[in-house]
Amino acid sequence: MKQSLRGLLAAALVAFLVAGCAMQSPSVVDRVPVEDPGQLLNQAEQQAPEQAAKTRLEAANILARQGERKRAFEAADGIDESLLSEPDRVRWALLFSELARALDEPRAVLRATQVLDDELPMQASQQERLAERQRWAREALGQPGAVTVALPELEGQAIRRIVVALPESGPLSSVANTIATAMRQHHDVKGGNTELSFLDASRYSLDELYDRAQQMNAQLMIGPLDKSQVTQLEQRDSVPLPTLALNYGSGDNNQAQRLFQYGLSAEDEARQAARRAWQDGHRQMSMMVPDNDWGRRVGEAFWNEWHSQGGEVANAVRYNPDSSVSSAVQTALNVSGERARLSNIDALFLLALPEYARQVPPTMDYYYAPDLPIYATSHLHEGRLQTRLDQDLNDVMFMDIPWQIPDAAVGGEEALPFASTYQSLRDESDASMFRLMAMGVDAYELALRFSNLNELNGLNGSTGMLYLNDDGRIYRELPWAKFQNGVPSPILIPNRNVSDE
Repeated sequence: MKQSLRGLLAAALVAFLVAGCAMQSPSVVDRVPVEDPGQLLNQAEQQAPEQAAKTRLEAANILARQGERKRAFEAADGIDESLLSEPDRVRWALLFSELARALDEPRAVLRATQVLDDELPMQASQQERLAERQRWAREALGQPGAVTVALPELEGQAIRRIVVALPESGPLSSVANTIATAMRQHHDVKGGNTELSFLDASRYSLDELYDRAQQMNAQLMIGPLDKSQVTQLEQRDSVPLPTLALNYGSGDNNQAQRLFQYGLSAEDEARQAARRAWQDGHRQMSMMVPDNDWGRRVGEAFWNEWHSQGGEVANAVRYNPDSSVSSAVQTALNVSGERARLSNIDALFLLALPEYARQVPPTMDYYYAPDLPIYATSHLHEGRLQTRLDQDLNDVMFMDIPWQIPDAAVGGEEALPFASTYQSLRDESDASMFRLMAMGVDAYELALRFSNLNELNGLNGSTGMLYLNDDGRIYRELPWAKFQNGVPSPILIPNRNVSDE
């Protein structure tokens, strides 16, 4: 049972409800201990070949989630994948290719992605992920068949003239102003010879914006911000100037040449939560997402990614943010007789804003589910120190941008990406807008790299590690933290070898 204010509150509520009645102490939810990967590898030496391959795969998975990439890579590399079942071979390919790419081992990536030629049953998202890694490996090795997203008109040039097209009026003007402020500040802190100019996107059509940008001799344009306009652009064959849109279109992919898309995608976070929960050994999840369009989109992203990993969703709850938390938790956790029934649930995915999110763990405590792991997106974190309020989020695991959790993400503010700009913006910014500030800084940094798109992959940004998909969409990988005593703290993993990072 967690030692927190919420635990004491939950205990008091239980005592009040059952006063005068005899009852047994609630049993603690059983948890299977994390197995020792070294012990598993030793066991594999004594097993028949088929079982040994499966055991080594489990060991590699454990090592990967413990952060020991090199040992995980070595364990996966030593597996004879032909001895694995088809589902396990797909799992091996996804894990081994991910590790190989992180360690810059393109030949190992090609070995892992050979499963694409064997027509194994897999989800479309798994196939796309493997195909993207295969293209990266072929490009790294200079092999035919590699796909490059290229901007020949900028290749080898210094980026000197950037036009930013953001609305100065209308519903997105506040967001746009925050992003623009951060860009200007970072531009001033960074110095250099780049000219940064701004156009009011609320005054002109898309074609007019491009005409004006070209008249200003812009090498590239940052914007638009409006999702519907990005959707219009991604349906074209090409755009007049290399463009970094600050949102994602609604299509399944971006087909327009010279158009790139970047933003703070909640769907990316949901997919990352699904991958993390799977790596941590969970297989049956419950979900709680708000009953609105945002909740539907993010919930679908989690659901699809979770199923692509091979997981099952036990309960999917779409809650009313203005209604009782208790009823949503009861449904999510199969509550019967005031007690959660967790025989088919081993973790919970939570999408919620802070006020709602803070009520969920105490309610779970009340229903005797204090130890059920919770995986959440950045949206439950307001970004400022509120230890009293956030005590109720203790032990909740969530991801956020490095600029919001510097101590947990990188070990302190001085180690942050673009730390000088961070220092200049931190004290003068509203915490609720700080993620947008970081987005503006990263958008500027991405634009400066348009003359060499290889530099976009693995960019250590203010909003996370940034990667470029083949269709020009940029996605983020975020660091994880856990609330402890109301403060975001690093997630300590047993046997973690920091030198392997």
